[in-house]
Amino acid sequence: MARRPAAPSELDEIERHIDAWATRQVSADECVASVERAEPPLRRWYIRLLGEEKSVFSVWLTLQQRSLHFETYFVPAPEENHARFYEYCLRRNLKLRGARFAIGAEDAVFLVGEIAAGDVDDEELDRILGTLYEATERHFRPAMRIGYATRFRG
Repeated sequence: MARRPAAPSELDEIERHIDAWATRQVSADECVASVERAEPPLRRWYIRLLGEEKSVFSVWLTLQQRSLHFETYFVPAPEENHARFYEYCLRRNLKLRGARFAIGAEDAVFLVGEIAAGDVDDEELDRILGTLYEATERHFRPAMRIGYATRFRG
């Protein structure tokens, strides 16, 4: 089923909603270090998160005419154990809800997803941030130990 494109006024309202939500996150959530915006006309936010397993990472939210796309850089392309590494990520895709592992630029691995633009609300934004945070914290170290095993032996 095709998503209805949002009118410019609807996109403006969604953008204001995301701005307000992001501002609240910086003051209310100790894991959110900062939020920055891309220059107009892009409707993009960069949310810098503080983790434990992966000390710092950014979530990018991009509002488009039909959807809100979100992603975070997970790890660079593995140096070794390629098959085991990608198998690990693909098997985790079965249990992730609302996001998935994907190969991006320079074969780096990202966590990505999207929702309909009309579905953007505080609850969905909280879920997106929580999903990407939890998946990164849970899977970063095991993935690195597989894809960079030699570095962890020394």
